Amino acid sequence: MSGTPLDHANRLARETSPYLLQHAGNPVDWYTWGEEAFAAARESDRPILLSIGYSSCHWCHVMAHESFEDPQVAALMNGWFINIKVDREERPDVDNVYMTAVQALTGQGGWPLTVFLTPDLEPFYGGTYFPPVDQFGRPGFPRVLEALHQAWENDRARIHGSASEIARRLRAAASGRAVGAPGVLDQLPRQAFHTFRGAFDPEWGGFGGAPKFPSAGNLEFLLAYHVREGRARDVGALEMVLHTLDRMAAGGIYDQLGGGFARYSVDRQWQVPHFEKMLYDNAQLARVYLHGYQLTRAPRFERIARETLDYLLREMQHPEGGFYSAQDADSEGVEGKYFVWTLSEVEAALGADAPLFCAAYGVSPGGNFVDPHHPALGGRNVLTRPVALRDVARHFALEPGAAAVKLEALRAQMLAERRRRTPPGLDDKVLVSWNGLALAAFAEAARVLDDAGYRAAAEANAAFVRTHLWQQGRLLHTWRAGAARVNGLLDDYALYGLGLVELFKLTGDVEHIGWARALFEVMLREFRDQVGGGFFETPADGETLLFRPKPAFDSATPSGNGAAALLALWLSRYYTTPEWEKVAEEALGVAGNGLLASPSGFGTLLQAAEFLLSPRRELVIMGDAAARRPFEREAASRFLPWLVIAPAARSGGLPLLQGREATPGPTACLCEANSCRLPARSVESLAAQLDEIS
Repeated sequence: MSGTPLDHANRLARETSPYLLQHAGNPVDWYTWGEEAFAAARESDRPILLSIGYSSCHWCHVMAHESFEDPQVAALMNGWFINIKVDREERPDVDNVYMTAVQALTGQGGWPLTVFLTPDLEPFYGGTYFPPVDQFGRPGFPRVLEALHQAWENDRARIHGSASEIARRLRAAASGRAVGAPGVLDQLPRQAFHTFRGAFDPEWGGFGGAPKFPSAGNLEFLLAYHVREGRARDVGALEMVLHTLDRMAAGGIYDQLGGGFARYSVDRQWQVPHFEKMLYDNAQLARVYLHGYQLTRAPRFERIARETLDYLLREMQHPEGGFYSAQDADSEGVEGKYFVWTLSEVEAALGADAPLFCAAYGVSPGGNFVDPHHPALGGRNVLTRPVALRDVARHFALEPGAAAVKLEALRAQMLAERRRRTPPGLDDKVLVSWNGLALAAFAEAARVLDDAGYRAAAEANAAFVRTHLWQQGRLLHTWRAGAARVNGLLDDYALYGLGLVELFKLTGDVEHIGWARALFEVMLREFRDQVGGGFFETPADGETLLFRPKPAFDSATPSGNGAAALLALWLSRYYTTPEWEKVAEEALGVAGNGLLASPSGFGTLLQAAEFLLSPRRELVIMGDAAARRPFEREAASRFLPWLVIAPAARSGGLPLLQGREATPGPTACLCEANSCRLPARSVESLAAQLDEIS
């Protein structure tokens, strides 16, 4: 963690964001984003230095230590600029606006994001990480500050003109109408599939080269495409996903001791990760592995899904049920220190059993990881599973089953040893959008794995968000230390709504689907572009920024318009409201021709296209909760991504349930395209019907 003792704490000491608090002891005179800073810039006639990052960002820590903690650099910043620090997770709307600006200015982006603005908040220069001196092909930060100060003093008219033109172009790009999904909708997934197939890495899985990201949304699209097209026509969609899942699970991107995934791999082999662990990655990937399990019944996929969810419960859950945001990449100022091992450390922990563990987990004297900032710390190993268990067992003259049992005991022993280390920092703020992803993961896992603990986690999460972040019919975005703040954004409403849909499929409690509908109605009223179609990131009554983005491109999380389209489709089926399908089609149109030009950035919208193209199917399971359970287990054993599941004790409460008469025993009624099959009164009968559509 960066930051210095708070003997001269700045304004950030009053904040709740862990990232902002990391900078509360800097000698920089930081402001938060808001009118106080803007007024100071206008009154002093100084430009704004806007620095955006997040608590688990390694390079944010590096720049903080090199520059923001340096009194000489801070003196330049304080003398020439009004300095604003923003947590991108707390204010993704501000981050999105100025990331778009920097990408337009430089052709690249990332964090830390460093942007220079006029007092009117118009950008005129930007970049990401700046080193303290000229290196890595980048100018030193003090030199950048000096050059921009001189330009502001001596060439201000040109700066204002350039900034105004940049702002004009950004506003014009953001104001375009939705153009509709390109071409014919039914051609879109197939063309996207061919693009993915061309980019697939047949050796290591995933798409493209290093750095390599899991891209859960794209994997989900390919699984949905496989289900709709069938094995005869998909020509490899399922195989690409399963191979990717296996390679990731064997790599260092997966925490082989504690479960859960790191943000990305710096190499194409998934071997060395960037060690931060994010709630959103783990929630999404747990579901992809869960779906892999549904499609194959392979225990290895169930194991990874469970270990990932159990990691979230163990290390990322607030006692009342909310989920924290992230674990840092660094501990004690060193990237990955908590997670990597030297051979001597393993030998000290395991003694005579070390050779077996080292063979199974790829531990060698030379190591496989070097931190460029700490090259003296050599011989360190990121744990992987490079060799098949049967080969390890054969080498040590063990039966595979006995080897597995022994290695599991050694894994637990090493995990206990790791817990004696100083852990990475924890960003313990609760974000509604990311909690929506977690809610969906735990609710679906509870249904698929029939796990009461996961059900309890899902229900506790919904109760937490309703109690702490749902006020006067609107969501707030973030909560920490008893305080909720920042008006909810599109992602908060759409992603939490999708989580509530999964919770309704699990419980049959109409309160959950009703709340999802309430969230969607706020989206229609406050976020929808009534003229151009699609959804804005910010509400109509929200803060006025440089422009109002319409997010269609997936980042590490599903895009706002992609999630909105999926929620519109689910609710159109549950509430038999066809016009909401049109809303989904409008959201698809926000991406325009980008869906074809760069499908890898639109996995969530591609899932919405799959939903629209898939047969319209509903499964209503009637009966009391205990009697329904065998039927629900049967339905949950299959990956049918767009099957509308409605468990209910009685008819009514939801348009889909109207007129459904309860019978003496449990029944399941499967309908397709407004035509229903005979009610299934036994699990075997339901299984036969589901086999026909699987």
